[in-house]
Amino acid sequence: MNKLLWDQRFPVLRLEGSGSRTFLQGQTSADVQQAEEGAPLPACWLDATGRVQALLEIRVDATGADVLVLAGAVEAVNQGFDRVIFPADRVRLKGTRQQRRQELLVQGQPMDPVNVSWAEDAPDASDRFPASEAANAHQLERWRLDQGWPLSPGELDGTTNPFELGLSPWVHLNKGCYLGQETVAKLASKGEVKQQLRRWRAPSSDLQGAVPQRGTVLRRQGERAGVITSAMEIAPAEGTPAEWIGLALVRRQALADPQLSLDNDQGSIQLSKPQAFSEPPTRP
Repeated sequence: MNKLLWDQRFPVLRLEGSGSRTFLQGQTSADVQQAEEGAPLPACWLDATGRVQALLEIRVDATGADVLVLAGAVEAVNQGFDRVIFPADRVRLKGTRQQRRQELLVQGQPMDPVNVSWAEDAPDASDRFPASEAANAHQLERWRLDQGWPLSPGELDGTTNPFELGLSPWVHLNKGCYLGQETVAKLASKGEVKQQLRRWRAPSSDLQGAVPQRGTVLRRQGERAGVITSAMEIAPAEGTPAEWIGLALVRRQALADPQLSLDNDQGSIQLSKPQAFSEPPTRP
C-alpha cells in the first residue's frame, strides 16, 4: 500500500528555561537554534564517539522545548541530559509524559517529519488524515523494513553512526560543537563509512530451513560481510511463495554485491538500498 497512518504514543522529555535551545544545540545533531517554534525537528543523540544512542524529535516553544524519543531509551536520554545540565545553562528537566504522535507515511519518503502531528487530544485519524489508513503493528514493521528506517534495537545498538544508518539529513555539519561532533566531522571529511544499512529479502525456499534473525552473520566468499539487524517473515499471498524481509548492516566491500550468504551456508539473501537511505556526505 502507498500510504499508512502511523499513530502511536511516545515518551517526551520536557525542558524549561531560556537556555533550552542552546542546551539542545550542544547535545544533539540538529540545528536547534534555527528551529521554527512548534515544528518537529529530527535529531540524533550521539555519544562522545559519534555513535547513535537515540533518535529524537525536538519541538521548541516560547518557554522551552519538548524532546520526543522516537527510538532508543528515554531513561538514558533523561540521565544523559541531567548529567550535563548546570545552573548557568538556564534550563531544567521537568519530567516525562506520553505524547500521541501521528505521521502520514508515503512510500519512498525519507525519515523526515513532514506529515507529522503532535496533540494531547488528537482528533480521529480519519479527520486529520482523511486519505490515510490506520496501520497495525505488523503493517508498520513491514513498512519500516521496506523503506529502511533504522528504528529497532538491531540498528540502534549503540555501535552505529548516523551515516551508516542513512541519517545524513539528521546531522547538521556546520552548526558548531555538539556531543559527538568531532567524530562525525571526521567521518564526513573522509566521505566514507565502514558499513551501510541495506534492505534484504529472501524466499523461504532459498534459506534451506534457516530462520534469519538479528545477529545472523552474512558472508561473501566465506569472509564476514555483515550482520542482519532486523528480520520478519511475510505470510504468502495465494499463489506466491513465503518470504523473509529485513535490514542488515553490510560492510563497504560487499555493498555492490546483489546477494550474500547466511553463516554456515544456510542459504542466501538478496540486497538492495532502502528507499529512505540517504548517502553519507561526499568528500569536498
